[in-house]
Amino acid sequence: MSIVITGASGQLGRATASYVLERTSDVVLVTRSPESVTDLGGEARFGDFDDPASLTRAFEGAERVLIISTDAVGARLEGQRNAAAAAAAAGARQIAYTSIPNPSHNNPAGVVPDHRETEEAIRATGVPFTFLRNSIYAEIMAMGAEVARATGKLVTNAGDGRSSYVLRDDCARAAAAVLTTDGHENRIYDITGPKGLSVEEVAALYGEGIEVVQLDDDAWIATMSEHMPEAGARLFSSFGTATRLGYSAPVSTAVKDLTGRDPRPAAEAVG
Repeated sequence: MSIVITGASGQLGRATASYVLERTSDVVLVTRSPESVTDLGGEARFGDFDDPASLTRAFEGAERVLIISTDAVGARLEGQRNAAAAAAAAGARQIAYTSIPNPSHNNPAGVVPDHRETEEAIRATGVPFTFLRNSIYAEIMAMGAEVARATGKLVTNAGDGRSSYVLRDDCARAAAAVLTTDGHENRIYDITGPKGLSVEEVAALYGEGIEVVQLDDDAWIATMSEHMPEAGARLFSSFGTATRLGYSAPVSTAVKDLTGRDPRPAAEAVG
């Protein structure tokens, strides 16, 4: 029986696989491009969430499965349901899934419905679950540094909210711990950084003299729509709304509890 990791060619998947393979070689790496993960070790298998037949072979012999959520926001639910069903059909004894903190009906972040309904689908299989509710990656926060430094401004609709940004590597370490140690069945872990950062603190990480410009949601969407499709602006705006309302602020000890080491500060992601 094997540990199966989906999305193994992605950044989180590769990092998680590397940590798991330090502890065991009985690992199956599932991806649409298996040739891209042969350098990691383990067994590479083709699997496509939108092709249920491929998942039958991909999950064969699975004991513990990590389903890494895909990046197709709004179009990934059916595929993730397929993955959960395939893991259950393969006889998996545990399904772990990378979700988001506070995936409630009240959380306005645009990614929440996919995560909430995937969690519900996994619960419905009857297989013991572990939900790894990863906070916003610090690497995503760091992507705003270039624009802020170029313009001298950090434009936001997050108000006084805080975000407990977490490094992707800490998420990978936590996932690897769940896959290689016992006692995580039917558990939910908020995987967060060491503290919640305000917008002002993020601006300070970007550099000296960065001005924080607060906009309401509509004004933020209108401003960002000048630089990206409106649909994308609305999605990103929803994260600011969720932060302003407190959905991104909770901080947990899960990274240390699972890995034995404190989560690293978000500042490490900012070059």
